[in-house]
Amino acid sequence: METIMMNKMTTNLVAERLKEAAATLRQLPKEKISLLKSNWPETIPTWGDYGDEKAKVRLGPPPPDAIDRMDETLEWLCWIEREESKLIWDVACGVNRKVIGAKFGVHRATIWREWKAIVRKLTAIINLRQEMAHRK
Repeated sequence: METIMMNKMTTNLVAERLKEAAATLRQLPKEKISLLKSNWPETIPTWGDYGDEKAKVRLGPPPPDAIDRMDETLEWLCWIEREESKLIWDVACGVNRKVIGAKFGVHRATIWREWKAIVRKLTAIINLRQEMAHRK
């Protein structure tokens, strides 16, 4: 299910789409499948059970069009090298560049340069694929 984009993508649009995809993925509900179940009946919480824990606030589920854009954006990551996709995904997820640099064994300034180069490369691939799709 590939969305046909009418406009040429820019590096800023690609970076924004990557950030949006990461945010959308965080908003999706976490599926928990429990294979082990207890035979004990569910307990009803009492008033004393509340108040000691921090409230966990989650945004609502993302809209369907955001999920479609996320799917399309995640497909883009298959078009580049594995290490490149890991790097730009870490940046899109908001991981500190110093932490990413330690992960890849390079300085944070190098991470920034590499990220810009990879986003430019990805933008060129997207635009080329878009152009080829319109020629058909």
